[in-house]
Amino acid sequence: MTYDLVVIGSGPGGYEGAIRAAQNGMKVAIVERELLGGICLNWGCIPTKALLKSAEVFDKINHLGDYGLSGEKPSFDFEKVVARSRAVAKQLNGGVGYLMKKNKIDVIEGFATLSPGPKDAPAPKVTVKLNKGGEQVVEAKNVMLAVGARAREIPAIGAVSDGDRIWTYRNALTPNRMPKSLVVIGSGAIGIEFASFYRSLGADVTVIEALDRILPVEDKEVSAEAHKAFEKRGLKFRVGAKVTKVEKSKDSVSVSVELNGKTEVLTAEGCIVAVGIVANTDGIGLDKLGVEMDRGHVKNDSHGKTNVKGLYAIGDCAGPPWLAHKASHEAIHAVDYMAGKKLSNLNPPIPGCTYATPEVASVGITEQGAKEKGLDVKIGRFPFKANGKAIAAGESGGFVKVIFDKKTGALLGAHMIGANVTEMIQGFCLAITMEATEEDLQGTVFPHPTMSEAILEASLDADGRMINL
Repeated sequence: MTYDLVVIGSGPGGYEGAIRAAQNGMKVAIVERELLGGICLNWGCIPTKALLKSAEVFDKINHLGDYGLSGEKPSFDFEKVVARSRAVAKQLNGGVGYLMKKNKIDVIEGFATLSPGPKDAPAPKVTVKLNKGGEQVVEAKNVMLAVGARAREIPAIGAVSDGDRIWTYRNALTPNRMPKSLVVIGSGAIGIEFASFYRSLGADVTVIEALDRILPVEDKEVSAEAHKAFEKRGLKFRVGAKVTKVEKSKDSVSVSVELNGKTEVLTAEGCIVAVGIVANTDGIGLDKLGVEMDRGHVKNDSHGKTNVKGLYAIGDCAGPPWLAHKASHEAIHAVDYMAGKKLSNLNPPIPGCTYATPEVASVGITEQGAKEKGLDVKIGRFPFKANGKAIAAGESGGFVKVIFDKKTGALLGAHMIGANVTEMIQGFCLAITMEATEEDLQGTVFPHPTMSEAILEASLDADGRMINL
């Protein structure tokens, strides 16, 4: 069968790119070896947020007195909490299937490999080992890799998932029990979100981070505030610590940690390994095609093109940041480029979000990043403890921080920690995309009372003109 585009992988980047290609009048097929929606929808972004919502509600119930309310001692059914998360993922998986039919996109279930086509072929040949048995050869004018990534494990120290005592994110989403204690290796978004979830349900959780602070990609002030807020909730941390050995027994896991020249052994019922990801680029024939790689990721240009004719790569397999929304943007841009359509922004600001309690959200450059680049900046901050809506909602922790270019007034970065900040960061994304300045933000009318008013106040603070503090 011949197509204008074959997409390999049906995560957010893959399926949204396929839909845009169909909208552009292209004949499209998508190859998926497991579940439509990929890791994000089935084993990542969506089901984790369902778990975290259950945890958030449970936290609120445990603090009814703060709102002048009372009720019976709260409890939870762990199996039902997990089942709800899986049901949400299943519903959305079905939604992607509907979208494929609606847009007349052929879905081929199986594992795709690539090989050189005839000399004059417009793109590599795609051979699919079908889940139902047999093979199907697919020819296309263009092939787009959207194969994503998987959890990184560390065999050298024993940090390899067994689904029982040692987990990656997939095991942590569908655990065989509610653990009383956990050690989480890694304090990026994945590690912190699972640490926050299990802590909310009563687990004793210790997070280990090799660098000198948690959430190391975030602004240092945000990292410090998050550390304090998480400790207040009962999370424990070992930062600047090196894990040297992970050993499991029948009933527990022992994690050996080197910190300040001393060795400490942490023992818990389970361990979550959250130390990054590995691109799913092995075993699909990239070496036979001579595809240029960079530390396990496919090298591409600003349009997603690789060095191989007709082959594109987007999303996690093409390098950081490993975020679903980045993959979607890259995919849509790539298929618009293939179709000769007007292109979206080549270098959009990519926000990052951590959906813990409290939430963390950021976009653009950090203060330390600005200093490293020698930029002359001015900074504004505003705490939610001075925001009326936050106080009324009982969510007065955290702050908004903005970074402007001192000469031009351009917004360079924004960093937030607090309730609902993952819903507010898009305002800053739009501002940077539209090249807004501090004057633009300061001249915008924000609705009152809302937590978003902290954006205005932080912008005013950059000029020493804050109103409510």
